[in-house]
Amino acid sequence: MTSSATASTVSWRPAWPCDPFEVLRPIRRGAGDPAFQRDLDGTLWRATLTPEGPATLRIRARPSLGLVELEAWGSGRGWALDQAPELLGAYDDVSSFRPVDGQVQAEWRRYPHWRVMRSRGVLEAMVGAVIEQKVTGQEAWTGWRRLLQRFGDVAPGPGEGRGMRCVPAAAVLTQVPSWEWLRCHIDPARSRAIVRAARVAGSLERTTDLPGEEVERRLTSLPGIGVWTAAEVRQRAHGDADAVSFGDYHVAAHVGWALTGRSISDDEMADLLEADRPHRYRIQHIVTRRLPGLPRRGPRMPPRRHLPR
Repeated sequence: MTSSATASTVSWRPAWPCDPFEVLRPIRRGAGDPAFQRDLDGTLWRATLTPEGPATLRIRARPSLGLVELEAWGSGRGWALDQAPELLGAYDDVSSFRPVDGQVQAEWRRYPHWRVMRSRGVLEAMVGAVIEQKVTGQEAWTGWRRLLQRFGDVAPGPGEGRGMRCVPAAAVLTQVPSWEWLRCHIDPARSRAIVRAARVAGSLERTTDLPGEEVERRLTSLPGIGVWTAAEVRQRAHGDADAVSFGDYHVAAHVGWALTGRSISDDEMADLLEADRPHRYRIQHIVTRRLPGLPRRGPRMPPRRHLPR
């Protein structure tokens, strides 16, 4: 049997009631994401390009048994299984988390089991974050979907039959023609940033165990990568519970409205969250997922229409 057809299986017993879907929500890029699927019974499927090759990972929670069942296919299956607990938040330390705001305290008491994921896939997270720069979610998800479908590796094992794809390898990304980026609804500014990151992919992947500030410094040294993109990468690839999405179109307004009753700037949000270091992203997540933000008073931003269909 080929490595694509061979499966490896393990059962993992987390030390807390782990909800895999809640932990992995940040890497799901729309309902049609070729790299992430969810079955009606809650089983999750992830296609990823590991350091050992492509892998399809199936994640099935067994809450009554206190287990998470993991099965993987492909040449990267061993790496994917070894890394799965970390992916699902096993190394996220919440022991020192003492939220300052009373509303956040109450929400944490209600939902104390969410953890920050750590995929260790820096380029994978970078590609997704860059595609989401300054566009609507709909346009970003279209770009991600088209890029993976056109240039990503076919997911091994049952992933192939499910139409799943892995993020393209660095060498592939550097060779995508300019017109193909446009067909993927990814404009030249974003495609150039992705190509630059792909050219130094090895260096990016070596940042996973560095302190957050050093990771931000290295990521933002790349043209086209700002503090927002670096934070989005740190949240997903590095498991950084302190990486706030400064520069986001919605986050500061949502946090300000929920915690102070008014919209605030990024600088004001930085002041507001300062006392919650090193858990500021954890605060951001709780607020934006659990507390109401600024009421909408107008239509959503429409997607751009000048790119090829």
